[in-house]
Amino acid sequence: MLHPAAAVALTRMRAAALAAGIDIAAASSFRDFETQRRIWNEKWTGRRPLYDGAGRRLVAARLRPAARVLAILTWSAPPGASRHHWGTDVDLYDRAALPAGATLELVPAEYGPAGPFAALSAWLDAHMTRFGFYRPYATDRGGVRPEPWHLSHYPTAREASRRLRLATLRAAIAAGELEGGAALLAALPGIYARFVRSVDPPPG
Repeated sequence: MLHPAAAVALTRMRAAALAAGIDIAAASSFRDFETQRRIWNEKWTGRRPLYDGAGRRLVAARLRPAARVLAILTWSAPPGASRHHWGTDVDLYDRAALPAGATLELVPAEYGPAGPFAALSAWLDAHMTRFGFYRPYATDRGGVRPEPWHLSHYPTAREASRRLRLATLRAAIAAGELEGGAALLAALPGIYARFVRSVDPPPG
């Protein structure tokens, strides 16, 4: 599910990619607050894998609350702050290039020169802006690690980004029954600046 304008743009981009032999598929698109809350809580409690910035597995129970918050934020937004809430952002992979029997991991190595989605990544580099997409996490800005799979339809994402304010996010988290919510709220102003606002600017 996506915002109608983003869905139309993605459909057109997918058709163009198919002509080049690339079968674009969405691993994730719109994600509501409850889904993001479940991801957060499962990472906090260790029911879902938790990784450091280099992709090494962490043991959640061994981390102090503040460190656990930062570990989760390396790859996952807090509920209320995910760009996937807007219906403008999507995680993409090449369905035709996924090896038989392999599980999609959405890790940078899959999109690197030796990865199965290298051709997809190169095609997106060359063509995605024609359809209104860009990578908000293309570079390491000290917050979310680079995510070559994550594209944003920037014509529709601009307004959603403008409306997301610290006070709104604080209220959503406070009411959201999050594991580790107190530790997250204690550090929220810095998190908002580092992990929510520090993204690559759209083209133009």
